[in-house]
Amino acid sequence: MSHTVHKGVTESRFNEIKTATRKFVEARLFPEEMKIITMEWKNALPLLNHFREEVKSLGLWCPHIPLEYGGLGLSNRQHGQISEILGQSPIGHYVFNCQAPDAGNMEILMDFGTDAQKEKYLKPLVEGKITSCFSMTEPENAGSNPLLLSTTAVKSSEYYHINGHKWFTTAADAAGFAIVMVVTDPENTNPYLRTSQLIVDTKTQGFQLVRNIPIMGEAGSGYFTHGQIKYDDCKTHVSNLLGAEGAGYLIAQTRLGPGRIHHCMRWIGICERAFDLMCRYALKRQTSPGKLLAEKQTVQNWIAESRAEINAAKLLVLDAAEKIDHFGQENAKVEISVIKFYVANVLQHVLDRAIQVHGALGITDDTLLSWWYRHERGARIYDGPDEVHKSRVAKEVLKKYKI
Repeated sequence: MSHTVHKGVTESRFNEIKTATRKFVEARLFPEEMKIITMEWKNALPLLNHFREEVKSLGLWCPHIPLEYGGLGLSNRQHGQISEILGQSPIGHYVFNCQAPDAGNMEILMDFGTDAQKEKYLKPLVEGKITSCFSMTEPENAGSNPLLLSTTAVKSSEYYHINGHKWFTTAADAAGFAIVMVVTDPENTNPYLRTSQLIVDTKTQGFQLVRNIPIMGEAGSGYFTHGQIKYDDCKTHVSNLLGAEGAGYLIAQTRLGPGRIHHCMRWIGICERAFDLMCRYALKRQTSPGKLLAEKQTVQNWIAESRAEINAAKLLVLDAAEKIDHFGQENAKVEISVIKFYVANVLQHVLDRAIQVHGALGITDDTLLSWWYRHERGARIYDGPDEVHKSRVAKEVLKKYKI
């Protein structure tokens, strides 16, 4: 199976993109982000769409997408650095149209979609006219094992009939279509060939968004949601099969490597913003007349440790991205797993320290810190929990020591 090659742009062009992106995020998004994340999605859309049009006019749209599809054509390493900048605002990736799960769905459609599927789904997705979701995880099965699925799709003449139960389908609330992972050949002796991926319009009868799952007390709306979905004899035409029947698992794997680069660099962006807030507050907050938080050795230790961890995390992720760009993700499995658990933990450490420095203010919604703390604790769980990735790394390392 083919996979889109990201060759990247020249360094001079990339530096232009990076400078323009940072300027836009800081000047346009920072002042409005707190208002937007507390609004109902339908009320926030006019302003978000205005920002999106500005990004298009600046020539910064879809940095992760090849030029021939209407993007900037950045490599994984280059887009990783852009993702860091965008990650400093909760709305950054959405405004630039490179947010998960749309980014991964775009890549799947580019690599495995038919011409008709690209015209109907990929084109409007890249243009920002619709959004999408990826429906794989099930409440009855371990989310870390994509081979354990209960949702089935039975082919009958011109349609697949889907029945099953999914949850943590991110952004389902606002999506125009879903890419659904289903079991199409349960009796296949090879478990890797039992599943397929199907495109389903979310307005199809039998597609039922049960609820937006509350995350630490916040259900959210629109893009900032995780949907629970029931598929009740939900029909989708056989032409909506992605790739070959039985290729669901293999297709899912193609999005994981680049997807983890994007996630990890987004987390580093959050770390940088939280770090900046922590340092500014430490130099502002007095502990007693004439004495600042920044003068306390404990706070200084937190600042030093955070700086070292962020720098180390960034280098690890960019190294993994470069390996994917040059050698493919099959040859970067260890690096991908390392960054997934390492950066997720750095994110938790930096956010926790920043909240602690802010004291009671840190747990209010007067800063972004509490919002990120709620929404990003899942970083150590989704796309494979820490424990799974650590086990994978250890097994690969130990292979070299076996006689």
